[in-house]
Amino acid sequence: MLKNWLKKRVSEKGTVNSQRRGLLSKIVVGSGLLATASHLQAKTEDDAELRFPGDPVENNVVYQFNKADEEYHKAVLFSVGAMLRKYGDNIKIVVTCIGPGLHILAKNPKRPVSAETKQRVSSLAQYGVEFHACGNTMKSLKWEEKDMLDFASIVEVGAADLMELQQQGFAYISW
Repeated sequence: MLKNWLKKRVSEKGTVNSQRRGLLSKIVVGSGLLATASHLQAKTEDDAELRFPGDPVENNVVYQFNKADEEYHKAVLFSVGAMLRKYGDNIKIVVTCIGPGLHILAKNPKRPVSAETKQRVSSLAQYGVEFHACGNTMKSLKWEEKDMLDFASIVEVGAADLMELQQQGFAYISW
């Protein structure tokens, strides 16, 4: 008798559970839509621009990074961070490293690069900032791709990279 009662209860429970799951999923989806709608409404009320993943950015900037001086490193990297804070995910930032500035992208730089600069560069890369390494400068230093940090993108000629990015609408920042 207990066995029959359990079988009946399990089969009823399966039906009830599937109905509950269906209702629960509708509630979750509905509340998610309400949360999204209220989030969008708040954004609209703040006059903030709505952006969705995959939307093209409205702001593009390329920095020329061409000196080995620590104060220069701090100034440029601070500016890059300030642009990220101001524009969030609505900006694409490229830092083209040429000449003495290339050393910030080297695993074993031949010029002094502080631990703070190394940390900032790595952190900015994690936030989507692209770092381009000049292939010409690398050749003159006899460096190869393996000598560079993993996130560095190698371009054939750094000066050409600056020009081409400007032709694509990137604002050019030089110190």
